[in-house]
Amino acid sequence: MNVIINNIKWIMVIAGLLTCSMIFAVFAPQEALISMFGEALTEPLAQVIVRSWGFLIFLMGALLIYGAFKPVYRKLALVLTSISKIAFISFIVVFGTQYIDKSLLTIALDSVLIIIFLTYLVNVKSVT
Repeated sequence: MNVIINNIKWIMVIAGLLTCSMIFAVFAPQEALISMFGEALTEPLAQVIVRSWGFLIFLMGALLIYGAFKPVYRKLALVLTSISKIAFISFIVVFGTQYIDKSLLTIALDSVLIIIFLTYLVNVKSVT
């Protein structure tokens, strides 16, 4: 646990950079869908929704990076990004089981990050 507590700043930076990589959905929504789920949506509305989704994920990554360097916001950043990642995994498990195989790497990485973030939140008493 001390490893997580002592290195949370850099864990958050790395996790934030990985999460920020979804900005590519803003510029290449079809490629993002194919990469994440193995399928594309061709409707015009899908273009808007996927671009918005990609940008919101990017913002979660930026929030992680910000929280890494601003300890006063660290807990908030970890709680919000954990909730976002839990929601994503839950939606796949409940509504998109056919996409689990294609998104397994993302699910696994997000699960590990959730565990790390929650471990930190449970074991840290105050922000310095």
